[in-house]
Amino acid sequence: MNRLGITALLLGCTSFPDPDVVIDLRPLAITATPPEQVVTVDPSAPQNPTELLGQLVSAEVCALVADPAFERRLRYRFTLCVYGDDARCDPDIMATIGTGVIEDPEIGPRMGTQMCATIEPNGNLLGVLTETLKDDAFAGLGGLDYLVQLTVGGEDADPALDELAAKMLRVSPKIPVERQANLNPTLDRIEAELEGREPVELPLGRCIDQVAPLEIAPNTRLELHPIEAATARETYVVPTISGASMMFTESLTYQWLASAGGFSRGSTGGTRDIAGNFPELFTEYRAPTAGDLDGPLDVQLWIIQRDERYGLTWYESCVRIVP
Repeated sequence: MNRLGITALLLGCTSFPDPDVVIDLRPLAITATPPEQVVTVDPSAPQNPTELLGQLVSAEVCALVADPAFERRLRYRFTLCVYGDDARCDPDIMATIGTGVIEDPEIGPRMGTQMCATIEPNGNLLGVLTETLKDDAFAGLGGLDYLVQLTVGGEDADPALDELAAKMLRVSPKIPVERQANLNPTLDRIEAELEGREPVELPLGRCIDQVAPLEIAPNTRLELHPIEAATARETYVVPTISGASMMFTESLTYQWLASAGGFSRGSTGGTRDIAGNFPELFTEYRAPTAGDLDGPLDVQLWIIQRDERYGLTWYESCVRIVP
């Protein structure tokens, strides 16, 4: 079944679209490396902005975008800016940091589908941080958050149909002295488990790049378990109003998306419960029914791992539905 056929099938339903099923152009995630930077400051003395800027390094932002309804190239623009209303750029303080055109994100060559830009530690970033500091009630001691906004659309499509997404990044003072910059979370692997069978490792990569995706039958329910790396959940310290500090362990969440079928839960993980236990991380993928297929169907899966400090990593995989 081609991608246009899948979209028509899903749009033909009378119920509201499942938000966990991606049927049209959608920015899914934006990652930053690093997501946070830490600078050394002296709270008792005025800070030289240029000296603080000299402690920063370049940060790369990259976007994961799906466009399953069309076979086309996509154009994009990344904008550095001050956080405005509704998690969008303040139009008065913004600078373009990258533009380009990528191949079709589902079927184009892997290297031709990279949608990235670099935030350089230059005057543009200094201007954004300085303006952000003006409105910060804690004078920057809790960190300064700024925004990178993505605008994306079909190469020849009407710009009025473009989609927007945004990514928050942070620059924090090294207070307390033990404070370390956040890193993006990691997974060791994703295990797939059919009822009554041993779990298998889910191959990663787009459907177009996989020679032999995991095959399952229509109506199948497939448990997906993220197996975290030992270093996935960082411990970190933050300053308190009293001048002391508190230590926390990160909570991780997982967003599950697919090009067809559905999930028992589109979001898993999160904070501990009242007893101190972390919630379950797994979800159940539910394959389309046999009546919805006219032959084998490759379903793209996206798994997005997030921490609460702007860290993010995404993974792509594929399952083949064989009637």
